[in-house]
Amino acid sequence: MNQMESIREKVGLLLDFVENDTHGVIREQLEFLESQIASAANAAEDLIESHVVDQIHAMKYAKRNGSISAVDLQTVIEDMDSVTKKGMAFKDDSGSRDDMHPTYSMPTTNSSTPLITTDKNTMVGFDEQLTRLLDKLTGQRSNRQIIPIVGMGGIGKTTLAKNAYEHSLIVQHFDIRTWVTISQNQIDEQLLGEKLYKRLWSRRYLIVIDDIWSIEAWEEVSRFFPDNNNGSRIVVTTRISNVATHFDSSLFELSFLDEDQSWDLFCKKTFGEAGCPLELEDIGNEIVKKCKGLPLAICVIGGLLGRSHMTQKYWKNISKDLISILNSGEDENCSSILSLCYTYLPAHLKPCFLYMGIFPEDDEIRVSQLIKLWVAEGFIKLNQSQSLEEIARGYLNDLIDRNLILKQLGSTGRIKFCKIHDLLRDLSLKVAQKDEFICVMEDIQRGVERGRRIVCNEKNLQAKKKLRRHIVDQVNMRYLAYNKRTRFLVVKLPSSIDVLWNLQTIIIRKNKIKAPSEIWEMRQLRHVDIYELHLPDPPQSGDQQQHEFVLQNLQTLKNVVNFVWSEEACKRVVNVRKLQIEYDSRSKSSNDYFLYNICHLHKLESLTCLPYSLHNLLQNLTFPSSLKKLYLVGSKVHWKDLTVIGSLPNLEVLNLDDVSAVEPVWNPVEGEFLRLKYLFISYTDLVQWNADSSHFPVLEKLFLTQMYKLEEVPLDIGEIPTLGFLQLLECSESAAISAMRIAEEQENNGNEELQVRVVFDSKEKFESFQEKMQQSEDDDKK
Repeated sequence: MNQMESIREKVGLLLDFVENDTHGVIREQLEFLESQIASAANAAEDLIESHVVDQIHAMKYAKRNGSISAVDLQTVIEDMDSVTKKGMAFKDDSGSRDDMHPTYSMPTTNSSTPLITTDKNTMVGFDEQLTRLLDKLTGQRSNRQIIPIVGMGGIGKTTLAKNAYEHSLIVQHFDIRTWVTISQNQIDEQLLGEKLYKRLWSRRYLIVIDDIWSIEAWEEVSRFFPDNNNGSRIVVTTRISNVATHFDSSLFELSFLDEDQSWDLFCKKTFGEAGCPLELEDIGNEIVKKCKGLPLAICVIGGLLGRSHMTQKYWKNISKDLISILNSGEDENCSSILSLCYTYLPAHLKPCFLYMGIFPEDDEIRVSQLIKLWVAEGFIKLNQSQSLEEIARGYLNDLIDRNLILKQLGSTGRIKFCKIHDLLRDLSLKVAQKDEFICVMEDIQRGVERGRRIVCNEKNLQAKKKLRRHIVDQVNMRYLAYNKRTRFLVVKLPSSIDVLWNLQTIIIRKNKIKAPSEIWEMRQLRHVDIYELHLPDPPQSGDQQQHEFVLQNLQTLKNVVNFVWSEEACKRVVNVRKLQIEYDSRSKSSNDYFLYNICHLHKLESLTCLPYSLHNLLQNLTFPSSLKKLYLVGSKVHWKDLTVIGSLPNLEVLNLDDVSAVEPVWNPVEGEFLRLKYLFISYTDLVQWNADSSHFPVLEKLFLTQMYKLEEVPLDIGEIPTLGFLQLLECSESAAISAMRIAEEQENNGNEELQVRVVFDSKEKFESFQEKMQQSEDDDKK
């Protein structure tokens, strides 16, 4: 046991070293050391988990529990000691942590010194931004201004800043111009800063700080730039959004080039003033499209092809493997710039970034799935105030702020999907495979026994079948996802599934699953998401040993069918946050399922209920006050019963889908839905909706879909001050006309924030709608 404690202590020391003593240091020696640290930690993890496997199999066959070999433990400890010594020696060689902060090289040019503009600063697609930047730099405001330019690596931040810096208007306007580049060269920044401050004092200056990585770096040098109240300016380029927003001034956010701009830049880089030969246009366009609008990629490949054979055959070879060429390291400019985004990452974000390589190219990655994977992999460092999933979402936001991951917002404004640019994905794969962090299935002949994560492509179905065989034997598995439909109507999970002691996530999207009672003993479960889950009643707590198995970590439980919510059941999933339940049995009433006990789930935030066969649902279902999102699908309700929902103090999202209402009129009650931000109503037979701005005081988005009987959208809905979006999809013509009237009235009242969108399912309906709108306008003019 003392050896186990020793391993835990040494792992903690190594983690502390990685997180606090290696950040931002660019050295091959450090990369090698980090690799050794990872290998030592993996060896310890493998040894401990192997011991768990032995114990499980020993219990399975009624044998005496196994124990970890003291020799094996000692070998792991010695390996860790060796790595620790190397780390300490490296730390001594490099100096203390305080000495390892990035320092700054500041080549200063006087305005009288002419600058030579090279082809490297060719700029396409940012003419408008350049004009705006020049205006900001030469504007009338006399106080010192800081102007941030933000965007991912290679997007053109430096090029835009350089074009402004070297513009003749700027050369004449400023007394001194200084270009600041951050480097790892250790110099006396205090002495340099004092000299710079004296040089800038009382003079109108322009400072460009290129590629700054942190707010702390800015604070270290900002004191050296005096505010002379004479129109001095500082331009800061950064890849990190929160650095850009720190300056509390309007920023320049650069985006990808469109196809025309990309082609224009490519031609300038490849052919100069000459045009593209006709025979190379098709293959040239194909190559440009693969660069996905990233200026750096276009410039690098243009420079390569401009020095190559101008033949279709050669260009087609380049096109086949463009992404690999861009990151091959043959062009140090491209390779080094893209690599910086990884080198400068904090230690806890590096595995999260490398993990992005497991997803297919151009894949839209569901954020909820990504977070589950990160948690299951053990990438997330626990703290006392947040769940692992909350911390993981913070990691994701950090990577987005660093422009390494592209976000895609859902209808509620929350980040629902994300993507990674092809070049950055290739970088993550390159590093991950070098460090054996990921084993791609194409490399299966090298052996997967050393790979900690195996990535299978759809082309390797046979290999995937082999991996799926004997799932229960994979006792250390943490994440199980199976999205292929089986030939069986209902799949029964084996009673031995509880040997998967470390399983955290189960996702089975296309099969009906019948779970054994042993599932209640799987204490590590965090997320269960199954197409149709038939869950047995939990064992009674009278058995003290069984009562110990409470699924404390379970946060997601979907989609449980015909489950009885006894008090015992609620005790077993007391911390669940996202719940989906379905009832299709016509032999029971809603009261038979004890739905009133759901109010005991005090951490429940999202509830989806599909009560297809139940009546009087809202009379028998009691909601916890913690609920933020409610989805009712296929339910029969009285509109007056929505008071129960409207009284929920934290409800922000309400989705009523295929709800059959007893009455055709809904009269909301004032004082309800006080925090509701998003309202979705689909396929209901509502005719009259008598609502005004007091009924949904903070509503931000309203979606109405297939409301064929709705006569009109209440005109006063437009008076809700927070309403920013109103959409009608395949609703009645009269309702669509009323929505457009709301838009017109709000526009006439000076409300330019409200967006109204009306969509019809046929051309004929749209044309009829246009005629009615025109007729209405003509009548108003009379």
